[in-house]
Amino acid sequence: MFAMILISPVVQLIFLGYAANFDVNVVHTAIFDQDKTITSRQFIEKFQGSGYFETDYYVDNYKKLQNLIDNHKIIFGLVIPKDFEKKIERNETAPVQAVFDGSDGNTAAISAGYVQLIVSNYSKSVVTDFLNKNGMKIIPAGNVESKVRVWYNPELKTRNFMVPGIVGLLLMIVTLILTSLAIVKEKEVGTLEQLIVTPIKSHQLLIGKLIPFALLGFVAEIIVLTAMVFVFNIPVRGNLAFLFFTTFLYILSTLGLGLFVSTISKTQQQAMMLAIFVVMMPMIYLSGFAFPIENMPKIIQYFTYFIPLRYFMVIMRGIILKGVGFSDLWMETTLLFIIGVVIIFLSSLRFRKRLD
Repeated sequence: MFAMILISPVVQLIFLGYAANFDVNVVHTAIFDQDKTITSRQFIEKFQGSGYFETDYYVDNYKKLQNLIDNHKIIFGLVIPKDFEKKIERNETAPVQAVFDGSDGNTAAISAGYVQLIVSNYSKSVVTDFLNKNGMKIIPAGNVESKVRVWYNPELKTRNFMVPGIVGLLLMIVTLILTSLAIVKEKEVGTLEQLIVTPIKSHQLLIGKLIPFALLGFVAEIIVLTAMVFVFNIPVRGNLAFLFFTTFLYILSTLGLGLFVSTISKTQQQAMMLAIFVVMMPMIYLSGFAFPIENMPKIIQYFTYFIPLRYFMVIMRGIILKGVGFSDLWMETTLLFIIGVVIIFLSSLRFRKRLD
């Protein structure tokens, strides 16, 4: 239990923090250059010099290109036709073909954006060179220039968005699973029955069971937040007191769910299976941690309103990344409080019935 409480959260944060990354920094590429001219090589150099495309293969037919994509060795294949240079010299449109491995839609879409930007810039340079060679002076017209400023995550790293959410995920693992297993274990060894026959009241027994795991949850959160700051260099911009207050509200719901699982389980193995596959997995899938809630069907979106992890994700990302407080997160905080109180109340009723 010591390893699970103190070591496991840090290890999971590091693994999940580095694994939960949707950035596309390297696009493995194959080139099928049918033209083999100076112009085609200059065009290829635009991709190689971008810093995103890594030319792994040069092929001489479509079959080899298809095999590389089928074997997951490349993401992108660039096909340059034979008359590429001639068409540019004749001031005609020179088509090129971009072939992507679309099995991973996110990677393919990001890679396609890189390709479009490079091709667009190359096309502008071709037009500019043509006008300069013909002595045509380009008269600049009035235009609108946009300067993009990204707030809260200037480097656009998905890791900065995912890691604060991982904190809520790890808290759920520590509090929910440990609570359910600990109470079920006492049933198995017979100590729970011994507690029932003592003069202690049921609510006192319940409080005595939940407080230690609540404290362990806070200890795990402090360890994880410390690792987040020093390992991933993600500072907490908001108020720490408000962060721990909302954590307490979230822990109410996870402890209540762990208590409920313990009341319907007879063995630790059964409690583990119920906690993971009936409670944790749906919460992870429907909380917006891995998949955007906006992309889910409407009927599924309605179910997400009952998931406490959904609100805690918004709160954690708001406090850590944006530095916002209760005035901006009052709705999520209130709903998290209501859900936590309802779950702990219903689970405690179920626990009393089991005691009777």
